Amino acid sequence: MADSLILIPTYNEKENIEKMVRKVFSLPKAFHILVIDDNSPDGTANIIRSLQPEFEGQLFLETRKGKLGLGTAYIHGFKWALARNYGYIFEMDADFSHNPDDLIRLYEACAIEGYDLAIGSRYINGVNVVNWPMGRVLMSYYASAYVRIITRMSIRDTTAGFKCYRREVLQAIDLDKIQFTGYAFQIEMKFLAWKLGFKIKEISIIFMDRSEGVSKMSKGIFKEAGLGVIKLRWQSLFRKYKRKA
Repeated sequence: MADSLILIPTYNEKENIEKMVRKVFSLPKAFHILVIDDNSPDGTANIIRSLQPEFEGQLFLETRKGKLGLGTAYIHGFKWALARNYGYIFEMDADFSHNPDDLIRLYEACAIEGYDLAIGSRYINGVNVVNWPMGRVLMSYYASAYVRIITRMSIRDTTAGFKCYRREVLQAIDLDKIQFTGYAFQIEMKFLAWKLGFKIKEISIIFMDRSEGVSKMSKGIFKEAGLGVIKLRWQSLFRKYKRKA
C-alpha cells in the first residue's frame, strides 16, 4: 500500500480530471488518489468511476450531495485518510495549476527532511504565477502579506492550496472545529499547524492558471479570508493551543 494519499476536490472538472489521474499515476513514486466530488453536473464523478477498474486499489471516489465548500471537502478527505492510516496526505487542485511533478518534492520535504507540513509556495522566491492578470497577482500577493501582518506567521504563501501534511499534523488538529470553508480554510490550517509547533517548509513552485474548465473563485471567498484572518488573530489572544490527544 502506498503511504501517500492525494486529495482532489472537484466540481465540474471533466476537462481535467482524467489527465490529472493519469499524470499522477505515471510518477516514479506511488501515490493513491481520493477524489471528493460535490455532485458535479458535468459527470466528473462518472469519469472517475470509469477509471477505477484500471487503477483498482489506487483511485478512490467520495461523492457529496452538492457544493459544500472546499474546506469541508478537505476535512472529509482528511478523516478518510486518517482512518486508512496514510502517513502523508496531500492537497492538490484538479486543474493543473499545481504541477503534479512537484508532489515528489513536497513528499521528500516531509518524509526525508523531517518537516511536518510542506507548502508549494508561489511567493517564497519572488512571484511565480503564470497566466494570471496582473491585478489578480497583486491581490493574491498582498493578501498573503496582509495575513502575515495580522497573524504574525512567517509563511510567504498563506493561501496556498498545494500541501503535504504528515498524518500527525492532522491528528493534532480538531478537524470538527475548523471554522472556514474557502481561502480562509487554507489560512486557518496553516495557522493551527504553526501555533501547535509543527515544522513547516515552503517549497518554491510555479503556479500555472488553469487552461481548461472554469475557475471557482468568488468575491465571497475573498471576503471570508479577509475577515477570517482578523477572527483567527483575535481568538488566538484568548486561546491556548494544544495538540489533540
